Amino acid sequence: MLKIQKYAAIDIGSNAVRLLISNIIEEADKPVKFKKNSLVRVPIRLGADVFINGEISVYNQQRMVDTMMAFSLLMKSHGVNRYKACATSAMREASNSELLTSRVLNSSGINIDIIDGEEEAAIIAETDLHSFIDPNRTYLYVDVGGGSTEFSIIHNGGKVNSKSFKIGTVRLLNDMVKKQTWDDVEQWIKENTHQYYKIELIGSGGNINKIFKISGKDLGKPLTYFYLSNYYNTLQSYSYEERITQLDLNQDRADVIIPATRIYLSAMKWSGAKDIFVPKIGLSDGIIKSIYYETVSSVTI
Repeated sequence: MLKIQKYAAIDIGSNAVRLLISNIIEEADKPVKFKKNSLVRVPIRLGADVFINGEISVYNQQRMVDTMMAFSLLMKSHGVNRYKACATSAMREASNSELLTSRVLNSSGINIDIIDGEEEAAIIAETDLHSFIDPNRTYLYVDVGGGSTEFSIIHNGGKVNSKSFKIGTVRLLNDMVKKQTWDDVEQWIKENTHQYYKIELIGSGGNINKIFKISGKDLGKPLTYFYLSNYYNTLQSYSYEERITQLDLNQDRADVIIPATRIYLSAMKWSGAKDIFVPKIGLSDGIIKSIYYETVSSVTI
């Protein structure tokens, strides 16, 4: 007997807002399958407002309302059964986030949960990594966002520890990350990886996905520290405009890709990792899996 449901995850980040719709395929005596159906990304960049002014601008509030109304219609068109909308760093810190979530609920019917950094790290760690990792190896999972970066240690196929830090691409672009925060990240990584013989990185986030695509590598093959370092130097040698016109990057990617790469390289250096795997999964995937296993609350449509 085959059963197919559709679940949706809305990830309201500091750089972009995403809607992921996945098919949940259940078949007797077989493991459940999570198959991506549709992904929509809107680069609202809430963090540019919040990290500087402490609140979301009137302009971006309206963009959020419009985007959520569009997402609501898309979920209806796809026949989504359940969804969860999670807001992260920017919405956590915005003084007017409650006002905005109320507007969204009234206009689109979408209920937004503002989750803390630890819950974000926990949901990300729930992503289905089993087809990408070797259970006999140890990994540092790094998910870079606009406002924060989530780190998780995965050993023998299971999460050992995780931590969220206020280091993100939008914060770095606006020079809002103190040296002490970098020092805290370095200390945490070293303290949580030194006991393992060999560490490899798993990177998630739009920027590392883009770099991996550009590399031409086959899925499952890692990027080396040497490759990522060289690409980082290449990015820095181009102006913002040249990254758009010559490197063919979208305008909302051409600036944040540099600080994102810096975070991945720093994590590799401090953990001693020589390779980074890019399975193209993140918070949205973790939300879908968490809805299915009922480790988070969700909304039935």
